[in-house]
Amino acid sequence: MGLLLDFFLVILVLMAGWWTIGAKDGCSAAVAFVTYGLVLALIWIRIAAPDVALTEAAIGSGLTGGMLIAASTRLESARRPARPGPATRRLGIVLSALLAAALAWAVLSLPYPPPSLAKAAITALPPTGLGNPITGVLLSFRAVDTLLEKVVLILALLGTWSLAPDRLWGGVPGRKQPRHADSPLTLLAQILPPIGFVIGWHILWVGANEPGGAFQGGTILAAMWMLAVMAGLVDVPATSRLWLRLLVIVGPGLFLIVGFAGFAFAGGFLAYPAGFAKPLILVIEIVLTVSIAAILLLLLAGPPERQPPA
Repeated sequence: MGLLLDFFLVILVLMAGWWTIGAKDGCSAAVAFVTYGLVLALIWIRIAAPDVALTEAAIGSGLTGGMLIAASTRLESARRPARPGPATRRLGIVLSALLAAALAWAVLSLPYPPPSLAKAAITALPPTGLGNPITGVLLSFRAVDTLLEKVVLILALLGTWSLAPDRLWGGVPGRKQPRHADSPLTLLAQILPPIGFVIGWHILWVGANEPGGAFQGGTILAAMWMLAVMAGLVDVPATSRLWLRLLVIVGPGLFLIVGFAGFAFAGGFLAYPAGFAKPLILVIEIVLTVSIAAILLLLLAGPPERQPPA
């Protein structure tokens, strides 16, 4: 049964990839890409990589798919894009096949058993007080990379805001969504967010010892926030709001402060004092979750389109 399931997932992911390439319009391609990402998440589960599966479902499929759908909608409403010709489509198929073949060759050419730092990471995990080696690697062993990832998110948000005309700088992203009291979307936006917020914070909290973490939890919080915005229950805050800008930078800012404090208390950048590693990592993760949720919401909302409030 396991072999049949694996075969079915392989066929399904190939079909989703073919659908993504051969879709007739941008919106259909974006929907196909979301489907492709969800199937990939199931495949990551099958090979016992739940942390990667959660990230794929939340970021690779959810966030990226939402941004692609929003972008394709904006492009098609602004002008009818020219449909790629047969030659362009064939080129896309050939390049995708070559990339897949190159990745397969790289994986199959690895030595057996493959080189791994897993044993070293597990050995160094007890001093951090964490039970999840993925969190230990991300927040302790390669914390600089994780910090830079959060900085990249802020730069992406600034790039999105820079697309707004000068007169709308500091304004409100997106259009004001009408509220329909009797619509299914409104009902869903009233019922689901409380549950989603609990799940989001739970995913964050268990990330210290089980699959989860700030990125996955922050994405769920951002999705619940966006659902309420789509239903017209709340509006996207103006980008000029001080509290919103503080939410965006507080996570990476605290991460950076703890990093520099490591010089004084632990002998190195982003080093944690003995006995305080887990509490500091949890505080960083909690604050990062808030920043990630705010950044992802604003990325999905797009550049400011309305005048800043007086």
